[in-house]
Amino acid sequence: MIQIRKNSDRGTADYGWLHAKYSFSFGEYYDPKFMGFRKLRVINEDKVEPGQGFPTHAHKNMEIITYILSGSLEHKDSLGTGSVIYPGEVQLMSAGNGIRHSEYNHSKSELVHLLQIWIEPNINNEEPLYQQQDFKNKNEKFILLVSPNGERNSLKIKQDIKLYQGNLEINESLKYKVEKERHAWIQIAHGEMILDEQIYLEQGDGVAISDGDILNFSTNNSQCQFLLFDLP
Repeated sequence: MIQIRKNSDRGTADYGWLHAKYSFSFGEYYDPKFMGFRKLRVINEDKVEPGQGFPTHAHKNMEIITYILSGSLEHKDSLGTGSVIYPGEVQLMSAGNGIRHSEYNHSKSELVHLLQIWIEPNINNEEPLYQQQDFKNKNEKFILLVSPNGERNSLKIKQDIKLYQGNLEINESLKYKVEKERHAWIQIAHGEMILDEQIYLEQGDGVAISDGDILNFSTNNSQCQFLLFDLP
């Protein structure tokens, strides 16, 4: 079964300093048909104005992934972590039994454009943990960003999921096998592509795939970068 979540159908919010699109119900946006997918709870596409951001706030028992599309994001947390995240880098914050953090646009002149992703953990109330990794020099078609055991130098998550960055050049194709009783969510980060030779997808679109399948990705006149979540 395939369910398409078009960019134009997502929830939106505009706070002046923050321009957001919600793939799933979040905050004041509620859609009973889109409460999440499997263990994937949140995909928020945020654009934050220069020098603006999220003041210190708390999280608990959630795996939070930050994926930068453009610009730079400054992170500070109650573990003492202070870092700046750039395109090609991925942050994973395991909130565990409680963590407080802030996120601000590091630039005084340019927007920061990012995806914030929340995944429900398979174990609660552990000590919080912060991880950040640079993947931009990996020359692979499927770059493993996140996995439960940290294989291939990926970030280690407290859930049975794998998160890949897929990279398609112009007029290129790729395949990915979703095993039986596994599920997948595809999120287009940049560009456009065709799924299974018939479903056109562009930036911001998402697709849920259930019950295992061989997925075929292809491009014509555009490059495409996308996220693939392999989920239980």
